[in-house]
Amino acid sequence: GDTVKVHYTGVLEDGTSFDSSREREPLEFTIDEGQLIPGFEEAVKGMTPGETKTVEIPPEKAYGPRYEDAVLQVPRDRMPEGLDPQVGDQLQVQSTSGQTFPALVTEVTDKVVTLDANHPLAGKTLTFEIELVAIL
Repeated sequence: GDTVKVHYTGVLEDGTSFDSSREREPLEFTIDEGQLIPGFEEAVKGMTPGETKTVEIPPEKAYGPRYEDAVLQVPRDRMPEGLDPQVGDQLQVQSTSGQTFPALVTEVTDKVVTLDANHPLAGKTLTFEIELVAIL
């Protein structure tokens, strides 16, 4: 339940950095409130101010597995009028139950737009270098 401040750098398995707090204020959060991925919170537990550690977090303790059924192919004629989707666009999609969620445009053809509703980091093992700056 402690509130902490950390600096971190997140890296993918190929060495690509996907996020870092080093150029901004440290990240502040309360442990065990579910604000962050479970593996990150677990890594911070037991650290002391000034301590730095590197942890590898598997998908099941990060953003979960990648689901192929979250990749949708939508006929172009079902897209909203006036929308010209491009690869890389982030769209808000509404399910049949009325829930909205983000989806990334991954392919566009004359007939179909392919949308991926998986989190961009789903299915990936993440490595974080974490520095505990303060316990508040």
